Amino acid sequence: MVRPMIRSASLLAGLLAVSAIAIPHQAEAKGCIKGAIVGGLAGKAVGHGKAGAAAGCAVGHHNANKKASQAQGQ
Repeated sequence: MVRPMIRSASLLAGLLAVSAIAIPHQAEAKGCIKGAIVGGLAGKAVGHGKAGAAAGCAVGHHNANKKASQAQGQ
């Protein structure tokens, strides 16, 4: 039986992966490559490499944008 916390984490990762694909955005790869590599490796460890790569790309891109906006604010 799968614990509820693991199930909700899997659901969140899946939703994040789908939203990264479904939401149109500019083709900027800032942070995406590194995030996809890390997410893909982490996802492969639990059997979901492609979903992990998509989620890692989205998170990496978000973090790169956040860092860029903080740098502009200084």
